[in-house]
Amino acid sequence: MLLLVNFYLQLITALTGIAVIFIPLLGFRHAGVRARGRSSGAAIHLLRWPMTLVLTIGYVAIGIALWRPLPIIFSSAVHFSILIIGSLLYFPGIALYLWGYFMLGRMFGISSGFGATLYQDHKLIRNGPYRFVRHPMYLAVILAAFGALLIFRARQEERLLAEEFGEEWQRYRRDVPGWLPTLRKRVK
Repeated sequence: MLLLVNFYLQLITALTGIAVIFIPLLGFRHAGVRARGRSSGAAIHLLRWPMTLVLTIGYVAIGIALWRPLPIIFSSAVHFSILIIGSLLYFPGIALYLWGYFMLGRMFGISSGFGATLYQDHKLIRNGPYRFVRHPMYLAVILAAFGALLIFRARQEERLLAEEFGEEWQRYRRDVPGWLPTLRKRVK
C-alpha cells in the first residue's frame, strides 16, 4: 500500500512541479511585448523569453540526469512520515507560489541573480501573500524544494540495495553517514 501511495504522490508531485515551472514561463512570454522600464544586473539579456526557456529546460534536464537516491533505509512508519512532511511542505509551497504569481498578474516578470526588470507601468503589489512577506514566491520555491526532496528521496530503492548487496551494504551503511559527512576517523 505504501509503495502505491509513494508512486502516486511522486507522480502528482512531478506533474504539478512541471506545471508550476511552465505556467510562469508562458506568462513571461506574453509579458515580453510590454514596454520595459528600469533594469538592474549585468546579464539582464539572459532573462529574455528564448534564453529563459532554454535555461529552464536545461535546469530540469540536468536535475533529472544527476538524480541519485540517498543510501538510507527507512522503516515503513518513518517513510510514511517523511512523505507526509514532504507533502505538507511541497503542496502548500506550490499553492503559495501560484498565489503570488496570480496576485502579481501583469506585473510578473522573471528575475534572477543575473538581473531584474520592471515594466514602464509597473505597480507595487501589496496584497495577497505580499501583505505578509516581500518575497512569497522565493519562500514558496524553498518550501516546495524541501518538500520535493523528502517526497522523492524517501523512495524504496535502498531496500533493493540491501537485498542485492546484503552484508556489504550493511557495513557501508554503518561506516558512511547518509546525510552529512562526519569528521570522525573511519574504522576498517
